[in-house]
Amino acid sequence: MTQDDGELDGLVRKRIRALRVAQGWSLEELAARAKVSQSTLSRIENGRRRLALDQLVTLARALDTSLDQLVETATDDVVSSPMIDAAHGRMRWPIKAEPGMTVVRQRMTDPPPDHPSGMRAHPGREWLVVLSGTAILLLGNRRLRIETNQAAEFPTMLPHAIGTAGGPCDILGLFDRDARRGHQRGDEA
Repeated sequence: MTQDDGELDGLVRKRIRALRVAQGWSLEELAARAKVSQSTLSRIENGRRRLALDQLVTLARALDTSLDQLVETATDDVVSSPMIDAAHGRMRWPIKAEPGMTVVRQRMTDPPPDHPSGMRAHPGREWLVVLSGTAILLLGNRRLRIETNQAAEFPTMLPHAIGTAGGPCDILGLFDRDARRGHQRGDEA
């Protein structure tokens, strides 16, 4: 679905107002944050002033969002199906809003490695949550127990490995582009 300029213009104006209201800000407060006059902001929201790119950038920053999010129109692909990696027991979903970010679901059945040589380090950041069971995260010299519904976030430049604590566990991990690449080279999540 495509939108003509008039529809996009109206959508952006509604978003500006909706974001301002959601923050609980008056016209005066947002105008001060964006360093525009209150009357200019009012005319932008009401369609009585042309939307200029420099003002949209300034308003997006003041509203703590990006220009891309302010003008985004694509909402057709809301639901996505996972890519299955049966060899490693993983399901993977790319995150459209953050190119390079990936969500991975994995069922783990093995304990973490006994020796530090089983740990890996690579550029990136990783976030994971244990959906069921208990996981053991080896992170540098630390051994962390992560219970169901607990999460961990760490830079992947620290040597790390993950395994189970006495039974299977299911994890959901978010990897930035570098962390995903580092894990694609190996067999662990």
